[in-house]
Amino acid sequence: MREADEAQRLAPIATRAADTRGRDREETEDAYRTAFERDRDRILHSKAFRRLKHKTQVFLNPDGDHFVTRLTHTLQVAQVGRSIANALGLNEPLTEAICLGHDIGHAPFGHTGEDALTPFVEGEWQHAIHGVRVVELLEPLNLTFEVRDGIRQSSWKNDPPPSTPEGWVCRFADRIAYLAHDAQDAMRAGVLRPDDIPAAYREMFGAPGRGWIDSMVTMVVDASVAEGWVTMAPEPLAVMHELREWMFEHVYLRPDARIQATRAVKVIGDLVEWYAAHPEEVPGDYRLADSGDLQAAVDYVAGMSDKYAIRVHDERFRPAGLY
Repeated sequence: MREADEAQRLAPIATRAADTRGRDREETEDAYRTAFERDRDRILHSKAFRRLKHKTQVFLNPDGDHFVTRLTHTLQVAQVGRSIANALGLNEPLTEAICLGHDIGHAPFGHTGEDALTPFVEGEWQHAIHGVRVVELLEPLNLTFEVRDGIRQSSWKNDPPPSTPEGWVCRFADRIAYLAHDAQDAMRAGVLRPDDIPAAYREMFGAPGRGWIDSMVTMVVDASVAEGWVTMAPEPLAVMHELREWMFEHVYLRPDARIQATRAVKVIGDLVEWYAAHPEEVPGDYRLADSGDLQAAVDYVAGMSDKYAIRVHDERFRPAGLY
């Protein structure tokens, strides 16, 4: 009955649970939840999701209770995504599942962690691609194709783009949430003042935080209704991309952040090399049949929270008797 309701109620472009491309391993369907609702619940109850509470968003191991963590960012993305999906008549449980899982593969220390892990793999280590490895192999959740596709393609750098409109909603929701709340965190930390943000961005989107979220969500909804697909009009989209570049220059890659990043890179690099040389110390869940010692070490360190990585690094590399 609920799948029949989706068929009647959702917009023509929405993804229906009854039309899912399925799971890698067949399962008996749940009597009360659609396939996408089950996926959402599996992600929410996973160990990898719980570890996000101690993973960095912008400020590494920050002092204070109100800085955004990877977990609170994920919850914000899910709420922004649901708001957009609801307004457009898209599948909310699928949108929520993708949004809740989009950062599940993130390394410790934010995007610095990605840079630190890249030398140990072929090509580029990406949290979105690793997220699929997490839910398929490291903590097998047997998610539907649509959710795994949305997680993998949640990063704007990955092509082809998401195959569902709900996956596209996650891309926009992620960017909206982190621009708004990272700017607030930067002001909370004294890195930015409200007047530091160029007038062009404030004129387009309003005040950082709630104002940015409201205006960007509205722009996505209005343009998507007009175009028949999830999008944003060219002018605000270009300004949003410019704002992202400005945030990288003035917040993410500021001089003191680079000092922190150098330390984080050393912590991760040291740990990967140590665990690759001591594979017996890697927990069994990370020693997969298709993984060599280095891959197992990368998988294990990538799953660590910031605090755990720092603690283990202290234990392995602190000179004896120093303190």
